Amino acid sequence: MRVVAFNGSPRKDGNTARLVRRVFAELEAEGIETELVQLGGEHIHGCVACYNCFTNKDRRCAIADDKANTFIERMLEADGIILGSPTYFADITPETKALIDRAGLVARANGDLFQRKVGAAVVAVRRGGAVHAFDSINHFFLITQMIIPGSIYWNMAIGREKGEVESDEEGQRTMETLGRNMAWLLKKLNT
Repeated sequence: MRVVAFNGSPRKDGNTARLVRRVFAELEAEGIETELVQLGGEHIHGCVACYNCFTNKDRRCAIADDKANTFIERMLEADGIILGSPTYFADITPETKALIDRAGLVARANGDLFQRKVGAAVVAVRRGGAVHAFDSINHFFLITQMIIPGSIYWNMAIGREKGEVESDEEGQRTMETLGRNMAWLLKKLNT
């Protein structure tokens, strides 16, 4: 089993990546392979509504001048997908939104490619707005018919400067529980 996570933060080793790695520690302890992909900072275009993915039906986006198709391939190869984002004005980063829009349309155009994969949102926040960011990611999982494991709280932790999320004890416990629940769900679905 394999889980791929996309770090939507332009800070490669910032708070979002640290939260994802906390989830990964639990997944890896259960023998699940993990991969962290740096999404933030990539120049990934938003969907242009050309609908060529419905015509071509080749599991790819027609826009080929960025890494979106590489990211979509990684999502298709995985059993579980984590989308991590810092909170930008009460929502996700533009790169995270672009991936959601393009991957979601490609999946829909090709027979619901993400159906029954396991999806988890991870959100870093300085102070407020994280619930909306969390919801944005979960709406993608739900509309693509993915299965979302729960945790002890919404999957978020508070911190602004690099590493500050590690002082959020509840946020850390939330990530650990998320990782354990995601591992349990993946194993149940793959038996």
